[in-house]
Amino acid sequence: MNSVQVTPVEGSKDRKEFMELIWRLYRQDPNWIPPIRMNQEELVGFRKHPFYEHNRCQAFLARRGLEVVGRIVGIINHGHNKRFEEKRGFFGFFEAIDDQQVADALFLAAGKYLKSQGMSDVRGPCNPSLNYETGTLVDGFTTPPTFMMTYNPPYHDRLIKGFGFEKTQDMFAYDGNIEMLKTLDPKILQVVEQVQDRFKVKVRPVSRKNFAQEVLLFLKIYNESLQGTWGFVPLSDGEVKALGNSLKMLINPAATSVIEVNGESVGVGLGLPDYNPIIKKIDGKLFPFGWLRILLDRKKITKMRIIATNVMPEWQRWGLGLVLLNRMLPDVLAIGITDAEFSWVLESNHLSRGSLERAGLVPAKTYRLYDRTLSDL
Repeated sequence: MNSVQVTPVEGSKDRKEFMELIWRLYRQDPNWIPPIRMNQEELVGFRKHPFYEHNRCQAFLARRGLEVVGRIVGIINHGHNKRFEEKRGFFGFFEAIDDQQVADALFLAAGKYLKSQGMSDVRGPCNPSLNYETGTLVDGFTTPPTFMMTYNPPYHDRLIKGFGFEKTQDMFAYDGNIEMLKTLDPKILQVVEQVQDRFKVKVRPVSRKNFAQEVLLFLKIYNESLQGTWGFVPLSDGEVKALGNSLKMLINPAATSVIEVNGESVGVGLGLPDYNPIIKKIDGKLFPFGWLRILLDRKKITKMRIIATNVMPEWQRWGLGLVLLNRMLPDVLAIGITDAEFSWVLESNHLSRGSLERAGLVPAKTYRLYDRTLSDL
């Protein structure tokens, strides 16, 4: 067997091979959704992205002879290490053929890079952080992922554990269907009504008139509401601005909620149409006509992903998340949505998991994050 060589990505040829590898590996997989090419180039550090204004990374390619057989990115997230007082590096964008030798060589290269930067441990996959696509799919391979969720072949879990990684946290995606409304426990609606009456809650969709400000409001509450969440690092001001600009094109106000108590916004809910079937049609290319296809076809989408029901910490145990979802329900049904995925939900988030499971939802997909020490590299 030919030996595996892993080298840092340098120059346009390497960057092109890094990007094209996934098309070669997944082209025949009917459930694979290609990434938006420009967006992935930003997230791996090949184009300017605000995440890397304060963080850094190094991409690597694995070759056997002249053939590219794997890729990985080592990531230094200074915000994480400052917040959690750790020296933890991250890996992301891992792809490889089903070969432990290839995987080991990639993890070794990324690990040595992280160790050279003063890191003592490594976690992943994060692409490039928990605020973006993250985790390895370990259960739920029979259907495509929803918008902004990861996908990989089943052997990834084996390759990652084969290098000595161990599970640190699972994340779940819960599926819901319009038919489930017929069997919904009436006590849930009673909770919604009681909460609204008790606190004089006002709930509304985001305002089209003040859309830019509303997106920034969502991201502000997102940052503040997740302060106590495992592994969470707030988005930087630059990331907030960039995400705000991208969400303007993607959000349908029907799938949004804002909760106000005494005139103060204390919670936000956000669902996004599952654009993945359209992204598959355009093969991840927004230009020259990909954006037009998304705009023209999005009214045909029947599935959405509920990304967030974020409530300020002091209000999180009063059932306001149910109020957020209840406001969306008639509007999303009116635009033809019949299915929804609630993702992702941390294994350790017992409050959210309990609420979803009491409503009859069960995990349809499981994603995993792994930890490993760098001391023996």
